[in-house]
Amino acid sequence: MMTLVIGGSKCGKSHFAESLFSQFPHRKIYLATMMPFGSEAQIAIDRHRQSRLGKGFETMERFTDLHTLSLPSPCGVLLECLGNLCANELFCDAPAPDPVGKIMAGICHLRSTAMQLVIVSNDIGSDGIAYAKETERYIQVLGELNCRLAKLADQVVECVCGIPIYQKEVLR
Repeated sequence: MMTLVIGGSKCGKSHFAESLFSQFPHRKIYLATMMPFGSEAQIAIDRHRQSRLGKGFETMERFTDLHTLSLPSPCGVLLECLGNLCANELFCDAPAPDPVGKIMAGICHLRSTAMQLVIVSNDIGSDGIAYAKETERYIQVLGELNCRLAKLADQVVECVCGIPIYQKEVLR
């Protein structure tokens, strides 16, 4: 089962994504992708760690190369977040020639090994503002990833003002 949770900044995505694991009976892996660059990043990392306390998640940090990750079995994975992973892959010292393909291969690897996969992503690029070339590339790549993952996912949930809105649901 794969769920894509998408939304704007501070809209409740992470809280909702974590709640999807409340009844999950196996190991829960929180796959953290934010590189700890600077005090703002460290504050965000600390906030997320605090919010996960007592929820049974094991944190694994992986900033790039998801396709090489070994996971325990059985497990569920909460990937937080696709926006950071995308930036890491695009702006590393040796970026892949096809970052979308590389990230999708990593997601497919996670999906094939985890019983439950929840991916948190950001909804960006709809503000109509012109950005620097590198930022425009990031917006384009993340948008393409979001579209591909929405097609691949069993569920797509958009969080708006703390309210989860199911855009695509599994029919049971």
